[in-house]
Amino acid sequence: MRILKKAKFVTVLILILAASPVKAKDLREYVSGKHWPAVKKVAPGESVGVAPADAIMLFDGKDLSKWDGAEKWSVKDGAAVASQSHIFSKKAFGSCQLHVEWMVPSEAKGKGQERGNSGVFLMGLYEVQILESSENETYPDGQAGAIYKQHPPLVNASRKQGEWQSFDIIFAAPRFEEKGNVQKPAYITVFHNGVLVQDHAEVEGATSYYEAPKYAPHADKLPLKLQYHDNHVRFRNIWIREL
Repeated sequence: MRILKKAKFVTVLILILAASPVKAKDLREYVSGKHWPAVKKVAPGESVGVAPADAIMLFDGKDLSKWDGAEKWSVKDGAAVASQSHIFSKKAFGSCQLHVEWMVPSEAKGKGQERGNSGVFLMGLYEVQILESSENETYPDGQAGAIYKQHPPLVNASRKQGEWQSFDIIFAAPRFEEKGNVQKPAYITVFHNGVLVQDHAEVEGATSYYEAPKYAPHADKLPLKLQYHDNHVRFRNIWIREL
């Protein structure tokens, strides 16, 4: 009972912090100290993301009724356009197979982390990075397909900005002991545009720009999060299968 109460408290705290504006001047960037080699670039093939019969459709191009906070986003030409704040799935998920299609707008400007930035956060905590990475130099564990600040992608499978891209993610949720210690860490596998870029990578904890990754006990299922990072990234054809 005690661990359940603590997990509920952590869940509420996550949602409160996500909705609160972050004052960057009061925080310092977390730097892992790891030195990654440049990621080899490969040309992806054509991929098809048709939802299987047992999938839950989270966005079919019509409305964002299955997401909290989505009143600040818009739906145009069958795509959800990120704006003003993050959004959270109304349904909570744990281990899953997730398909997300996204596009960095062709007018995206800036460089590094300022160029087409967004992210898919499993359980609202563990981020697979979205970024314009076709012609945009940044740190390897911060480019598209990275588990943010933990694992760079095995290769750079990015398409050009203004083109639709896809993530197919297999996520194994972490497990915690009764006392709150990590019994089993989370694992993430990612196919970016049909190319394997994360191969059952062990997640070191919640991903953050400001802190080293660490685990805190939480519920077995939590909402998904799509990030708004000052860029109007588009999303379509989002579906999920619970595992």
